[in-house]
Amino acid sequence: MAADRRSVTVIGLGPMGQAMAGAYLDQGYEVTVWNRTAARADALVARGATLAPGVAEALAANELVILSLTDYAAMYAVLEPAAAALAGRVLVNLSSDTPEKARAAARWAAGHGAVQLTGGVTVPPSGIGRPESATFYSGPRAVFDAHRPVLEVVTGRTDYRGEDPGLAALYYQIGMVMFWTSMLGYWQALALAEANGLPASEILPHATETAQSLPGFFAFYAERIDAGRHQGDVDRLAMGLASVEHVLHTNADAGVDTALPATVVELFRRGVQAGHGGDSFSSLLELMKKGGEG
Repeated sequence: MAADRRSVTVIGLGPMGQAMAGAYLDQGYEVTVWNRTAARADALVARGATLAPGVAEALAANELVILSLTDYAAMYAVLEPAAAALAGRVLVNLSSDTPEKARAAARWAAGHGAVQLTGGVTVPPSGIGRPESATFYSGPRAVFDAHRPVLEVVTGRTDYRGEDPGLAALYYQIGMVMFWTSMLGYWQALALAEANGLPASEILPHATETAQSLPGFFAFYAERIDAGRHQGDVDRLAMGLASVEHVLHTNADAGVDTALPATVVELFRRGVQAGHGGDSFSSLLELMKKGGEG
């Protein structure tokens, strides 16, 4: 099949898969869809999509197959019964999972005559089809280049990270580490604010200002970390420990759950106990890299 054929298969019709199939329909593509619960395809079929009667038929319909599934275990559950239909397919696996599982899946696909492009979508379903959205990709460069225009229809800017199929998943998970922990910090702040009679709308400007200050810290510490420098000339971990203890006590005094700030305090304490009290708090990175060892 020609790589530039304006047709595509989408397997998995959760909110993300539905948004992708809809974006292709909006751009005039012939779209074949499949989902374990067929009723999820009704609205797409009404717009012109073709519902495949089975996974094998969905795979056979197009060379390019978009997988929008919960994780790689779901991928195997869906595709293994139809493995004979995988030969010649390009599987764009946008399911979330670990880099190692992405690599294993790429080997599995290759064993059945298919090629996997791993993708890490950085926007929610509402961002699909928007030019300002971005998606990480990794896998065979020639395959990515051949299908890039089709991928850009739904995932905006395509950020190719290399041949290793695990790299897109790695970059995606790095983003998720930052997103989930940052949002938990925001929830903690809102809980503390509410306990003191402050609505979220009132602290929003301060929270936004704090968040907007972070890129400067990222850049400053990245250069020092790459150089292996953690000297306490700008900040010291011992001082940071005092600060995070104040955060913990403030939450405790307000009757707010302290699980998150207590975890932060414990990490700082371990760093001090490991002999880094006079170093920058960036030295905690060395503690993290050693899996919790001093």
